[in-house]
Amino acid sequence: MQPVLNVGVDVAKDTVVVACAEQYFPVQEIRNQRASLRRWLKSLPAGSRLGLESTGSYHEVLADLAHAHGHTVYLLNPRETRHDAKAMGTRAKTDRVDAILLARLVAQEHRGLPPYTPPTATQRQLDRLIRRRAKIVRIKGMLKLTMSTLSGFTPDVQAVIRKLDALLAKLDTTMATLAARSSEHRDAQLRVETIVGVGPLVGLSLTNTLERVPFRNADAFVAFTGLDPRAKDSGQKTGRRRLSKRGPAELRRLLFNAAMAAVRTKAWKPIYDAYRTQGWSGTAALVIIARKIARAAWSIHRYHTTFNPDRLTKGLT
Repeated sequence: MQPVLNVGVDVAKDTVVVACAEQYFPVQEIRNQRASLRRWLKSLPAGSRLGLESTGSYHEVLADLAHAHGHTVYLLNPRETRHDAKAMGTRAKTDRVDAILLARLVAQEHRGLPPYTPPTATQRQLDRLIRRRAKIVRIKGMLKLTMSTLSGFTPDVQAVIRKLDALLAKLDTTMATLAARSSEHRDAQLRVETIVGVGPLVGLSLTNTLERVPFRNADAFVAFTGLDPRAKDSGQKTGRRRLSKRGPAELRRLLFNAAMAAVRTKAWKPIYDAYRTQGWSGTAALVIIARKIARAAWSIHRYHTTFNPDRLTKGLT
């Protein structure tokens, strides 16, 4: 019986570079095409572990094929793997070096890494649309900011803004249509939207995420969003916390926007005011509310309940 291998894969648009921590095969370059990837995957021992960075959509074919062949796949954050490379004193950054680094990382740390589960076609499409929408929102904001101090361009800028708004509206309609194809998703999203402050866009994003990833508890979901407070204690400097911001930025932004809408309602405003009275800044209080919304969404999705405002004061931050 062949031993399980720990394989690192550096993914690019046209090719992938693969390396093995056990050095049972030399570093190879393979075409990033289904036929080539299938042939290579069949040569690996059953149950091997593959580590690859999440690189837009270029990694998806390999990740899905490897999972279908019975291998365990780990999607790694490129920013974090780069920190690992620096910590190990790696000076160069090449495809070969990256693949070897990923292989060693998987070999040493796979017990603490969450395995990859392929999303459904609808979940993947919704995720792509949400990310594209976020980019358009950023472009719109940058356009307004960069042109705000220039005179004589207001009609032109407004015309572009109207086009972008129309594109955003079309994306929203497309996402709503996709989500409505599944009665299970539709019902789950409607339950999440009972949270005061959560609208269709936030509800869709939350539901799509909660359906894709099996979070063990609300803490795990909050950590995934990057809204979890990160300890930064050293010597006598203790007690200061910052957000980890390690999750999807767009989901974090949507939760913060939901919090801003929520604190204008009767359900959330007293809680927001209480945190402000305790000395929390406005931004910190909104982050706490956003975290509470995330926890409520996880609980509602997990237990198929609806939002109960009476439980707000009992929630953890």
